[in-house]
Amino acid sequence: MTAVIAKPNWESNLTAQSFLSQPSKLVVEVVSTNWEDDYIDKLTEYQLLGIQEYWLIDYLAVASRTWLSNPKQPTIFVCTLDENNIYQIKSYQDTSVIISHTFPELKLTPVELFEK
Repeated sequence: MTAVIAKPNWESNLTAQSFLSQPSKLVVEVVSTNWEDDYIDKLTEYQLLGIQEYWLIDYLAVASRTWLSNPKQPTIFVCTLDENNIYQIKSYQDTSVIISHTFPELKLTPVELFEK
């Protein structure tokens, strides 16, 4: 897991872990073979914690066809909290440009990310 912390929270106390008292702006998970943890458990947990944006990077296409399509394709899911603190989920495959509320200037596609 990778987390993005707001700079003022990070700089407020560099010697303690108090910056974690605020939800991360972004959490990125690379999906593993026990994909249910990332797609179900962590998605629910991060939503309840108020993580504004959660990315699921499923470059091996290990999740079910319900999530990935048929045939399965490597996919990036961007989950963004709405005004009711419910994740709205958008999937990105191939050359579709990923839209991030945390990094609106980002111009990246799944193909570009998977090639790195």
